[in-house]
Amino acid sequence: MHFAGPRSSEIGNVRVERKNRESVEISWETPLRDLIVSIYMGRSPVAIDRRSPAAKVRGKINVRISGLDPGTRYYFEVMPQGGPGVITAERLVPLEGPANFRDMGGYATSNGSRVRWGHIYRSDNLANLSEKDRAVLKQMGIGLVCDLRTTPETSKWPDRLPDDGSIDYLQIPIIHGEREFDFYWEKIGRGDVGWLTENFMIAANKRIIDEYGEMLGKIIHILAQPETPPMVFHCAGGRDRTGVCAALILLALGVPEETIIYDYCLSGVFISKRMEVINSRIRARGVDPATVALYYTAPPHFFVPVIEHIKEAYASSAHYLRTEAGISEETLDRLKQKLLE
Repeated sequence: MHFAGPRSSEIGNVRVERKNRESVEISWETPLRDLIVSIYMGRSPVAIDRRSPAAKVRGKINVRISGLDPGTRYYFEVMPQGGPGVITAERLVPLEGPANFRDMGGYATSNGSRVRWGHIYRSDNLANLSEKDRAVLKQMGIGLVCDLRTTPETSKWPDRLPDDGSIDYLQIPIIHGEREFDFYWEKIGRGDVGWLTENFMIAANKRIIDEYGEMLGKIIHILAQPETPPMVFHCAGGRDRTGVCAALILLALGVPEETIIYDYCLSGVFISKRMEVINSRIRARGVDPATVALYYTAPPHFFVPVIEHIKEAYASSAHYLRTEAGISEETLDRLKQKLLE
C-alpha cells in the first residue's frame, strides 16, 4: 500500500501499534531531522486533551505511550511543531471476544481528505462479547449494530449486546454463496470440501455485489443520516459480507482501490492471530482445521476480482452506487460531509 510522504513540517504514514495490554507505539514519517513532535490523547477523536502532551520528542519518528487502561479506547493527535496535527488510533479494537473488530477511520481519499475515526466500524460476529468488551463498546459511543448474518445464524449465535438497550440492533441479512451458512458447514462435516476453492470465494463475493445492492445501499443510507450514531456492521467472520459492504462505503467516500484491498487483507492478518482458538472451535464441530484453512485467509487476489467486477459489470463504482444501491448524489454528499475531514 502506498502512503504519500510528508511535506514541509507535516508528518505522514502515522501508525499506532499495540505493544502489550497497557502500551502502544506511535510512529510517523518526516523529512525533518530535528522536528519536535507532541502526542496528545483522549477517549474520543473530538475530545483530545491538548492541555499537556502525553509525550514530546525531538528528532525521532516513534514514541511509546504506556500506562493505558486496557478497557479504554484511545485516540491520539500527533502534532509536529509548526504543522497540522494528525488524529489517529489503533486500527484493531482489541477485544476479548471478536478477533476482527476495527475502526475504518484514517484512510485517505483521492482528493486528500481522510475518513474520520470513531464513526464507522467493521467486525466479525459479536456473539462472544465479554462484559469488558460490552463496556468498551459503550465507552466508544457505539449506538447501532447492523448484522449482515441470516436468521439461522443469528438464532444460533445472537449478538451479545449491552442489556440496557444503549445499542440498537438492525438485521440486514445477506447470504455468502448460494446457500445458508449451515448448509456449507454440514457439507464440511461430512468431509465434502472440494467446493471450498478460491473460485468459490471470489464468486460468492461477486454474487453479493450482483444480488444485494439494495441491502448494501440501505446501510449506506443509514450511515449517511446525521442522527445515526457511531455504528458497527458485521457478519460471521468479518471478511466477505462485511468486506464487500466496507468496500462500497470506502468507494463512496473516494478512497483508492489499493487502500480498499489493503483493508480487506487486514482480516487475514487479525484472524490469523486467533487461529488457535478458531481451530479448537472447528475441531469441536468434528472438522479437521486443515480442510477449511482457506476460509480463514484474505489474500488480495480474493478481492481484486470483486473490485474489477464492479467496473466491468456496472461501468464504475459510482454507477453501481447510484443504480444498484440507490444512493443519490444528495445522500452521497451527506455521507462525505459526515465521515470525511
